[in-house]
Amino acid sequence: MSKKLTSRLEDYSKWYNDLVSKADLAEQSDVRGCMIIKPYGYAIWEKIQSELDIMFKSTGHQNAYFPMFVPKKLFEAEEKNAEGFAKECAVVTHYRLISDKNNSGKLIVDPEAKLEEELIVRPTSEAIIWSSFKKWIQSYRDLPILINQWANVVRWEMRTRLFLRTSEFLWQEGHTAHSKKEEAIKEAKLINDLYAKFAEDFMSIPVIQGIKSETERFAGAIETYCIEALMQDGKSLQAGTSHFLGQNFAKAFDVKFANQEGKLDYVWATSWGVSTRLMGALIMTHSDDNGLVLPPKLAPIQVVIIPIYKNQEQFDEVSKVAHEIKDSLSQTKISVKYDDRENFKPGYKFNEYELKGVPIRISIGPRDIKNNQVELARRDTLEKSLISKNDLSEYISKLLNEIQHNLFNKALSFRNENITEVDDFEEFKNIIKNKGGFISAHWDGSSETEEEIKKITKATIRCIPYETVGETGSCVFSGKPSKKRVLFAKSY
Repeated sequence: MSKKLTSRLEDYSKWYNDLVSKADLAEQSDVRGCMIIKPYGYAIWEKIQSELDIMFKSTGHQNAYFPMFVPKKLFEAEEKNAEGFAKECAVVTHYRLISDKNNSGKLIVDPEAKLEEELIVRPTSEAIIWSSFKKWIQSYRDLPILINQWANVVRWEMRTRLFLRTSEFLWQEGHTAHSKKEEAIKEAKLINDLYAKFAEDFMSIPVIQGIKSETERFAGAIETYCIEALMQDGKSLQAGTSHFLGQNFAKAFDVKFANQEGKLDYVWATSWGVSTRLMGALIMTHSDDNGLVLPPKLAPIQVVIIPIYKNQEQFDEVSKVAHEIKDSLSQTKISVKYDDRENFKPGYKFNEYELKGVPIRISIGPRDIKNNQVELARRDTLEKSLISKNDLSEYISKLLNEIQHNLFNKALSFRNENITEVDDFEEFKNIIKNKGGFISAHWDGSSETEEEIKKITKATIRCIPYETVGETGSCVFSGKPSKKRVLFAKSY
């Protein structure tokens, strides 16, 4: 199969699909809209999961697990949440199959095995978790509860794309309970800050923090905090959200606690999550027409060593030096692979690891050994150089950091160049149609204006940046007074 990708400029959507497939990240399954994450793709997700898990635990959160099936009556308890996810729900109605007597070998649903109460396959876990919190919480001494779970959820999407929008996806979802409103708000903001730090420090993706408009808010939330990133095609991608739920779920599930004065009060809550959608963000922020470009901190293989040889004697000689380099790098916690497969030529291997986004490639042959050097190629710039074998570990450690920062700075420059401040709606339409990116414009705060802009341009309010709240002006669409600039964009 050809490894050549469709050009991003020619067809961005096809380029993305080609890359996910040919870099062995994921593929479609036999269930429409569900994906198989292949080992290399899952290795990247494991790195994301591992680093986030450390960050969650460092802020006092503990992992737990809750059932994927939610009784329908529990799901319906918080009305806004139930209504918000109702159209995406998968529902279990029966618990057994039986042989069809009229068609040998076929199985049918046993009509007598209908569940007394239908079960919802979780689209999110607030309902089942708050049912548990009711049993766990009696007093202020039981609070706060800081829970995270790594799980899968199902949202029956009609239009799907690998990693970005699938009917089943992997994620983490945090759920916390607090005795005070201020404490819950602080928690929701803390997690949004954590998500931003992870995106920028590990994914090398610059993000804009802010809050969602009421229309874009999580169903059942009082406030939704978010991080938004800009992809290379000028579309926005919601990379993470953190929700202040107020007392909505506590009231829906009657979760009260005795406060320090001995009076009963409803618990204050948050929920928050990021998903395998981050894989899509990683791909679309950095990659090029040659394949993946991975930030070193999340690359399953940070350095690959490829031998150059003509015969067995040369192969043995090169392998000895390659293993020495590999061992030396591994001791400094650098992830290294020595590709000594004899059934593939060096050129094939070069293309393969370029496609898979390995940050640094080392090639070494008999001449290099004689000159005490290696050829080093960096994936982000495609630059090649000859480097002395002496102090190679220190050089590569510094280079990995340089690549990490270079990817962030490149993405930051692109993002900043594609934020356009607009005060006229005709200009707004022109920018959305011909340039894309974020449009910073005043908004009068009404959902009617937001909906009209969406109908006309397909752009939505992606984020109300913290720093623009309080900035006065006139709405770009209605001309009415505005107290905030917001970011509009087309989005995934």
